[in-house]
Amino acid sequence: MFEIVFLGTSASAPSVHRGLTSQVVLRGEHRFLIDAGEGTQRQILKSGLGFKRLDRILITHGHLDHILGLGGLISTFVRWEAMDKILIAAGKSALGRIKDLIFGVVLKGNYPPVEIILQPLETGLLFDEGDFTVSTFPVYHRTPDCFGFLFQERPRRPFLAEKADVLKIPPGSWRGELVSGKEVTLPDGRVINPEMVLGEEQPGTKLVHVGDSGRTDNLLGVARDADALVIEATYLETEKDLAEQFGHLTAKQAGELAREAGVGTLILTHISRRYRADQVLEEARSVFQNVYVARDFDRFQIKRGEVEKVKGN
Repeated sequence: MFEIVFLGTSASAPSVHRGLTSQVVLRGEHRFLIDAGEGTQRQILKSGLGFKRLDRILITHGHLDHILGLGGLISTFVRWEAMDKILIAAGKSALGRIKDLIFGVVLKGNYPPVEIILQPLETGLLFDEGDFTVSTFPVYHRTPDCFGFLFQERPRRPFLAEKADVLKIPPGSWRGELVSGKEVTLPDGRVINPEMVLGEEQPGTKLVHVGDSGRTDNLLGVARDADALVIEATYLETEKDLAEQFGHLTAKQAGELAREAGVGTLILTHISRRYRADQVLEEARSVFQNVYVARDFDRFQIKRGEVEKVKGN
């Protein structure tokens, strides 16, 4: 299961009710901050998440509404938080702006006792955490080196308790070993292998996150069969020409992508101040029914075949 908490959901500039783009993806003890618009550190505090273990920051692209919050956030981290290192992963052009912001302004002349790693993104595997991975894929926008992020649990074979009962396998460590794919020897001398008690392989939970994007045809493959797709919906169809001009999507285009890719749930963010949430929702639902328009501090649990909003308005 993955969780995502939306810290900021506005496009380009904040509004009274929406902060600038930022969200946190959680999986067990792991936390990933995606983008850091202006005011992100205050949104983190208001959300109740706090700063602990928030040491991996993923940046979709280098526009200021996605990175300006890094200045205050890094300043706080290096002065008040007990972190050995902070990793910021972004495309090369974005890293240039981030480097200027952090080392040319925020930390200029100072050498904090925290290792700050600026990691250039490339398409492919980014993190392998054993039971899940984080990968990157290219996204088209108005700036070079834009990326999206794929959070994917590894496939698993379910433990068939009824078969274990028939074989009279005692509860405890023997069953745990079989689940992990290991052969076991029972107290009565019988040797049981995993094939005897495990079902067919089932795909793991899949969460796809896309920042700003001006196209969807190149996202169809990575979004295929995702349990949840998080993507921008900056414009409505009535201003589709502006969406094309500035490299953004309409709510209808996002809905069409979700429909064509067989997505389970679509979550829209990066909402322009010119629209109400219900307008965005109505347009997306004209082509795809299972849609949410995220608001600041909304929290979703994403499981295989199921997405549940557990906090928010």
